[in-house]
Amino acid sequence: MKPGVVLAVVAAAVVLVRLTLRRRRRLPSPPLGGLRGRWRESDLLGETGLVARREIHERLKSRMFRVVSLLLLVVVAAAVVVPTLTRAKAGPDRVGLVAASPSLRAALQAIAKEAGAEVDLLTEPSLPAARAGLAAGRLDAVVSGRGKILVETPLLPTDTSGLARYVRAVSLSLGVERAYAAAGLTARQAAIVARARALPVESLEAGKAPRTTAESTALIGVILIFVVLTQYLTWTLMGVMEEKASRVVEVLLATVRPLQLLTGKVLGIGTVALAQATALVGVALVLAEAVGSGLVGGTAPLVMVATLVWMVLGYAFYSWLYAAAGSLAERQDQIQSLALPLSAPLIFGYIVCLTGVSSGEPSLLIRVLAYLPPTAPFAMPTLVGFGQASWWQFALSALASLAGTLGVAHLAARIYGAAVLQTGGRVRLRKLLLGSAH
Repeated sequence: MKPGVVLAVVAAAVVLVRLTLRRRRRLPSPPLGGLRGRWRESDLLGETGLVARREIHERLKSRMFRVVSLLLLVVVAAAVVVPTLTRAKAGPDRVGLVAASPSLRAALQAIAKEAGAEVDLLTEPSLPAARAGLAAGRLDAVVSGRGKILVETPLLPTDTSGLARYVRAVSLSLGVERAYAAAGLTARQAAIVARARALPVESLEAGKAPRTTAESTALIGVILIFVVLTQYLTWTLMGVMEEKASRVVEVLLATVRPLQLLTGKVLGIGTVALAQATALVGVALVLAEAVGSGLVGGTAPLVMVATLVWMVLGYAFYSWLYAAAGSLAERQDQIQSLALPLSAPLIFGYIVCLTGVSSGEPSLLIRVLAYLPPTAPFAMPTLVGFGQASWWQFALSALASLAGTLGVAHLAARIYGAAVLQTGGRVRLRKLLLGSAH
């Protein structure tokens, strides 16, 4: 697909998102009472569903959400499209030959085959004409039968392109032939030397097998889960803190119970987060298919499903903790001290599993972490990627995570109900728990 068409598709997507968000911005933010009247009959979750709808409405009309969504959309589109625009041209490299004998042409063709390069050998009338063709871009390299090799720009040591490999192989081969001639070797002697083979190198340990598609997908999945959880859990923490600081929560608690309010917030933010992530993945898949990009191709479906499942389970577990922590603070300068201990298990699980995926073999520690709710969102997809998790192990880990989520939700509801109305400074968790125990 042409770059102009790709840019038009991206521009159309951005305009569509902006029009949708602009339309939503014209809608007034209804109070909870208005939402109750509108959705009383259709809302299956009762008061909790009303709170979730209100949270979705507030998030979608947020200026920060619109800006971040547009930026993420542009970044995803660029990550898919730009590599296809800068991709090396298709087709073989054009190599000009000057005063080349049939034997030299045959040798150059053999070198191309050994180097795994595709080249077209074109006969040039003279070296000046070949230089002009190289400067004009008609040729990619020039080989002269009189012992000269020309390229347009110097070859960097890090250049591993087919042309670079071919030029280095030609340079070495012609240099060796020149050395044979300087040493006075006969054709038979030179042929014997040319057939020399390197001695085999033996290793004490078996080499690592190349990374499979499932393992590569697991690596991407671990990174994606960490990015999504850290971003959207911060939304939850900041949202609860801002409502407490603005005293909006007092109005809401006059209508719904604390547990309903907390559950609605978790569901609302989680729905918006899942919708945003789904939209970004959808844009990436559509653009990749349109421009023929291989960035999102070659993934393992089973590992992708496991990644999505544990993204949801991980958010369900941590969102209650972050919401309860937000009720303990009423200023942004208190957020860092609350977020750091909560994110410690996330960071620990992420680093351990990322190291395990990169090393090519999940460790015993990863196998243990796969059954602990705080670290299972990273460890279990890693085991699935390596094919070392059966269905019952996956299910057992998921059940353990759900049980942990229920326990965390019960504790978070107690903390939230007791702390969200307390103002005048940060609420101490230890004092709160001791007070609620009596």
